[in-house]
Amino acid sequence: MSTPARPCRACGAALHHSFADLGLSPVSNAFVAPDKAADGEMFYPLHAMVCAGCWLVQLADATRAELHFHANYVYFSSFSSSWLAHARAYVDQMTARLGLDGTSRVMEIASNDGYLLQYFVQAGIPAIGIEPSGNTAAAARARGVDTRELFFHRASASALAAQGEQVDLLLGNNVLAHVPDLHDFVGAMPAVMKPQAVVTLEFPHLLRLIADQQFDTIYHEHYSYLSLTALMPIFARAGLRVFDIEHLATHGGSLRVYACLQAAAHATTAQVAACLEQEQAAGLMRLDTYTGFGERMRATKRALQRFLIDAKDQGKRIAAYGAAAKGNTLLNYCGIGADIIDYVVDSNPAKQGRLLPGSRIPVRAPDAVFETRPDYLLILPWNIKEELMSQMAGIRGWGGQFLLANPHIHVVA
Repeated sequence: MSTPARPCRACGAALHHSFADLGLSPVSNAFVAPDKAADGEMFYPLHAMVCAGCWLVQLADATRAELHFHANYVYFSSFSSSWLAHARAYVDQMTARLGLDGTSRVMEIASNDGYLLQYFVQAGIPAIGIEPSGNTAAAARARGVDTRELFFHRASASALAAQGEQVDLLLGNNVLAHVPDLHDFVGAMPAVMKPQAVVTLEFPHLLRLIADQQFDTIYHEHYSYLSLTALMPIFARAGLRVFDIEHLATHGGSLRVYACLQAAAHATTAQVAACLEQEQAAGLMRLDTYTGFGERMRATKRALQRFLIDAKDQGKRIAAYGAAAKGNTLLNYCGIGADIIDYVVDSNPAKQGRLLPGSRIPVRAPDAVFETRPDYLLILPWNIKEELMSQMAGIRGWGGQFLLANPHIHVVA
């Protein structure tokens, strides 16, 4: 008996078309404690599909948000210096553009460890963070950032509004893809917005995911893979109007969307229409653009497997940098384990001493690279490759080389 087609989470149309099927995979941030190494793990389907009605790319099977965001969440934004610089630049830009001061109010959804809001607080601009993960929320409060531990949706936004929380700037960086119910999330925003408030949302652009073969950005925390084309009806249904767009280099190519209430005075710029035209020209409203992605993804998998197996056959030592979610997708999809990669290093102490989910590769501190002197260092979070290769430039002293798998397999001496 065939399984009934799942409905699109944006428009309700039946999902029939595969975009990227990565098989079964563990939750990307479910690191394994060494004393649990003999225990089994849960693997879940990791299959992204595209809706031919509204062009939203989405996981066919949604895992519960509580599997990802909890008191032991391991992703802390502040461990990336380049991301901190991006956050500081954003605060400076928004303060100037919106004329924010001590009488203003800022709210960030998914504020993590206070990596961004700390700069508003330092500037004397009142800010509140919304963060469901207890350990990152505690880290934010230690930075002096008022943080509430909750998921943002219509019910929680109504409760915040009842407490008098009305903001001039509402922001969310790399959270929109993490939301199982887009309508509940976006539809909650007007409740906490002043009449002329601005919303900014940053997210990896689906156009770049397709163009640059970024299939490793597909993992269970990311329920959706976003284009402006797919988002416009969602914003309109919530009573919001997109009035400006910025293209960013972060996360392999992102969009920053500016939105406001329909009746607000913010003029719509030409960048909105230009972005929609760019997406149409790139084929984001053609089914063949999506259905051809899977074979290109499988070709990259085979190429990486061949390279690593050949290197091991030649006696080469291989390590990796960055115990990132995207790295776990890549390793599990490609079937790469500790028999190929000796260890992965990461600067986050919360990950060190644990094993990667699925692949069970041990996570060590960055000093391990200089102790063991591998021949190849595979950079897993390629979106910050320049930062990481600068940090680890010393590997060249013994002839070590960097290995990258995006958008194709290549060595950087």
